[in-house]
Amino acid sequence: MKEIVVENSKDRVKIAYGSEKQVDVYTDKEVDRMLFYIQNEEKVSKRNKVIVMLLLYTGVRVSELCTIRIKDIDFLNYSIKIYGKGGKFREVPLKFDLADAIREYIKDRDYSLKDSEYLVIGQRGALRRDAINTMLERLTEEIGMINKLKPHTFRHTFCTRLINRGVPISTVSKLAGHSSVDTTMTFYINSSREEKMKAVSLL
Repeated sequence: MKEIVVENSKDRVKIAYGSEKQVDVYTDKEVDRMLFYIQNEEKVSKRNKVIVMLLLYTGVRVSELCTIRIKDIDFLNYSIKIYGKGGKFREVPLKFDLADAIREYIKDRDYSLKDSEYLVIGQRGALRRDAINTMLERLTEEIGMINKLKPHTFRHTFCTRLINRGVPISTVSKLAGHSSVDTTMTFYINSSREEKMKAVSLL
């Protein structure tokens, strides 16, 4: 039987081809903890708060996040256009509190780069993915998170939380920008370990 190796934060696990794939996600408690922490403006900048909320609430890939432009955000209809490979884009609804955080950040951006077309900027213009990863590593230590803050773990969390809340797999696939529903099903159609334990405990 063909086997593939899946890497996770703890060990290397061999799984049979076509079987379930376990992905790392943040628990609801971890999500609450990071959301509480980023509200502290003395410790977290408005830009970094927006980055965390975008990763959590839109499932955006870090490469896509770096290219989001201000004109891609529709504050009237609370939505954002996220451009992927080949210029293809998907439209993702914005939570009200995320839209408010983006407004506040844009209003208070550094004056020298205030006219930049890109949303997430640094001292030299559009923020690069390595800068975002470095910021998340630092934030992981500040919050005291055991599960490191990583863009793709945010993405897995976004998809998993939607499915756990009863959102159709086809809708999750579109929001995540997957090439097909099959891709979404490979990672997210199966129940989490916690859900399986709860199910067995009912026997």
